[in-house]
Amino acid sequence: MRSIIFAILVGLVGAALLHIVIILALPQFTGRDAYTRVLGLLEMDSFFPLTAEPGPTGLNNADPFLRTAVCSFSVADAPARFVGRGDVPFWSLAIFDSGSNEVFSMNDQTAVNGDLDLVVATPIQLVELRKSPPEALAQSIMIEMKDQEGYAVLRALAPLDSFEDLVRTFLAESRCEPFQR
Repeated sequence: MRSIIFAILVGLVGAALLHIVIILALPQFTGRDAYTRVLGLLEMDSFFPLTAEPGPTGLNNADPFLRTAVCSFSVADAPARFVGRGDVPFWSLAIFDSGSNEVFSMNDQTAVNGDLDLVVATPIQLVELRKSPPEALAQSIMIEMKDQEGYAVLRALAPLDSFEDLVRTFLAESRCEPFQR
């Protein structure tokens, strides 16, 4: 009798684990994960503002007070640099790898002088940059990313209609591009 109860419990636990794995892996198999949707915007190395209505990839900006822009990038050939300046009430940036795992995040309160200035690089590229740091990166935050491809999500707060133009300008003028020495 014990072996039958043990077999049933093992079977139930195994089935539960199998279902969890299938549910978590499903977006990777269907091509509907966040990374694939961002790549579908065809805007590599530049921020693409999202609208309130879902676009062709299904991405949208659902929050009434936050404006969002996304950028896909690759650090295979050169580090990626993210720059943004503007007097907005609040902004945040999150960096994700191609598996949609958050690698790094920051906001205007944790940035140097409140400006966005970030470099994402592979471990080898980061060592090279630190050996002889360019003057242009004196105030930049440098982070390491093991994956060679990823995407960034930049959000800015527009709590009142009077901030709308300021926030949209901030997102439009923010840059996501390969860093060239």
